[in-house]
Amino acid sequence: MLHLGEKIVIVADVFEQNLPVGEYGYLIAYDRNPDNAFDYIVRIPQANRNFFVTEKDIEPEVNVLRFEAEQVERAALIDYALATHNEKLFYQVMNGEEETSEPEIEAAAEPMSQAEFIKRINLRAWI
Repeated sequence: MLHLGEKIVIVADVFEQNLPVGEYGYLIAYDRNPDNAFDYIVRIPQANRNFFVTEKDIEPEVNVLRFEAEQVERAALIDYALATHNEKLFYQVMNGEEETSEPEIEAAAEPMSQAEFIKRINLRAWI
């Protein structure tokens, strides 16, 4: 739940009431009427009006700024990885995990006998 006086950003317009999407505003009241679909009353200084909004229409300014900073950081890392030809960093940023392009080498703890080796080769050839 948001606090009164908190600075918010309008991110959507669910009920298509011509909200100024992308504008900053301040939370001035809760709408406590259970028969109403709106949750908050927001003051938008740029429009010089108060708007009834749902919880899906608004986002705290801190969250919006954090999201934008993460997007800028991700874009900068991608540009750096492309400029330096760092494939590992590129895959890490794009996939969120490290890409292992090296084939896994099976290390046998004990040497195989000749019969076991031939059996394994024939099995792989059959597949």
